Amino acid sequence: MADRIDSAARSRTMAAIRSKNTRPEKWVRSALHHQGFRFRLHNKKLPGSPDLVLKKYHAVIFINGCFWHQHEGCAAAHLPKTHTDFWQDKFARNVARDQKVLYQLKTLGWRAAIVWECGLKKKCREATLQHLQAWLSGSTEYFEMPVFDEFSCL
Repeated sequence: MADRIDSAARSRTMAAIRSKNTRPEKWVRSALHHQGFRFRLHNKKLPGSPDLVLKKYHAVIFINGCFWHQHEGCAAAHLPKTHTDFWQDKFARNVARDQKVLYQLKTLGWRAAIVWECGLKKKCREATLQHLQAWLSGSTEYFEMPVFDEFSCL
């Protein structure tokens, strides 16, 4: 199956995808800051350069896109119909890197949370942020929001 757009247009589209300061990341930052949590952004000294680092809680938060990080069970984590070999390899590398980073952070004594993009959709955002705030105040080592279906948030 041929690509619907030419390679120059595809290149521009892919170049426009940001890895920092995305809309979902800003929602999480705003909500946590409003609740009194203070954090640093994108600490390059830690494995994986976490989106948020809360030193006081010895916790890091990753806000992951469901497509790029292949959120298991999520409809957004589909495989494109063209160049499937490339995409399978790309996604496998992303998932392996994510697992390695979480292991490295755990070894260093950090608690890690993954907030998935689908959990920040309008109808689920409030529940996701409440669970994240509760996790930060607790002592659980690892936190990952579940996959939300279209009818309920938790």
